[in-house]
Amino acid sequence: MPQTSTTPGDRSVADHSTGSGPGFSGDADRRSKSESLGERLLGSLIDRAHVLPPRLLAPLLAQEIDAAGGREVTVYLQDYDQEQLRPLPGEGLAVGEPVPVAGTWAGRAFTSDTPVEQRLDDGSTRLFLPMLDGSDRVGVLAFTLPRLDDDRRLAGRLAGLAADMIVTKGMYTDTFFTTRAGRSMSLPAQLQWQLLPPLTMTTPQVAVAGILEPAYHVGGDSFDYALNDHVLDLAIIDAMGHGLDAATMATVAIAAYRHARRDGVDLVDLYREMDTAIAEQFPGRFATAQMGELDTDTGALTWVNAGHPAPMLLRGRRMVGELTGPTTRPVGFGGATPLVQTRQLEPGDRVLFYTDGVVEERLSSGEQFGEDRLIDLLERAGAEGISPPETIRRLSRALMSGRAGQTSDDATLFLLEWTGPDGEDDLRRDLAV
Repeated sequence: MPQTSTTPGDRSVADHSTGSGPGFSGDADRRSKSESLGERLLGSLIDRAHVLPPRLLAPLLAQEIDAAGGREVTVYLQDYDQEQLRPLPGEGLAVGEPVPVAGTWAGRAFTSDTPVEQRLDDGSTRLFLPMLDGSDRVGVLAFTLPRLDDDRRLAGRLAGLAADMIVTKGMYTDTFFTTRAGRSMSLPAQLQWQLLPPLTMTTPQVAVAGILEPAYHVGGDSFDYALNDHVLDLAIIDAMGHGLDAATMATVAIAAYRHARRDGVDLVDLYREMDTAIAEQFPGRFATAQMGELDTDTGALTWVNAGHPAPMLLRGRRMVGELTGPTTRPVGFGGATPLVQTRQLEPGDRVLFYTDGVVEERLSSGEQFGEDRLIDLLERAGAEGISPPETIRRLSRALMSGRAGQTSDDATLFLLEWTGPDGEDDLRRDLAV
């Protein structure tokens, strides 16, 4: 444990090189950690991370936390079906077995997106800190401190930096993928996961969360979104068939969607570009799709439905109806000019987009999962005040549990929540306009 030397009138002196010092505690002048140890700790990580090989990232975290007085450092990454948190191996890390998300200290931090403190018998505290890349869940950073004063803000910033570093380093290594993968992933599934945006995004005005099932064997389902200025663009895709052919078609559909979106075309022309791309590359085949836009300032939602189930609208966390209306033919079939539909959302409204594999799949009992069961799960999550990311995770787990881990079709869930027009007021307060 780090030691401090103190004389009357003098402040504590930390010898960082020998590991002695105040640890995560402030000095005698009561400066905050962000001004003393925090600057040194976070700065050291940032300075060294630029050229650090990915395999040394977690050991560097452990080394710096140990030098600051922490011990038993564990870096947990979420597995792809979000059932387990899997420890990242590395020198200096306390590497144990994977832990389930449900019913564990680390799982509580992961599902709540908030730090969790476990008081130990020796008087020390084990911190479980959600690692969030922006608002996307990466995993949990855990370590033990001999004492806990006002260290929480520094610890949270450290977990955030760790998440950013893992995401960045993960772009040129397989280490984090292999840690996350609880079992072998099919080639089509790997193709789909590499195509996805972050599974979750939260801003003061809008939040989204999505998931693919079965995570390790998904084929033709996918989704995409982008927040450009005050407009959230979104799409959900279900390509015909299964396996690699379906995954390839979904990849082309998403690529065509992104290409058209980035060219700034409207929803009608966006549909046409996707339709043309699929028809030319996969004659006689098709993909169902929904493409939409949400004005985050006004709450106006517009969309085109090309063969999907109607989205569900929840208001006051209760199902108030489906966003029904005329549909056009799936992309690839050369449909007529699609009808763009519009619905005015109210602050707090949630809209669930999903593919038919969610409700049509048979449970182990032989009955379909069905819309009623999906609505019941949605409303229960709303009544408990559960966030969109955790709502989607629970829906996914309920779906796979009901199917006993077996599936004959892909299933995709994508949840949108509009908070309201004034969500950014606090962020704008200090900005020059």
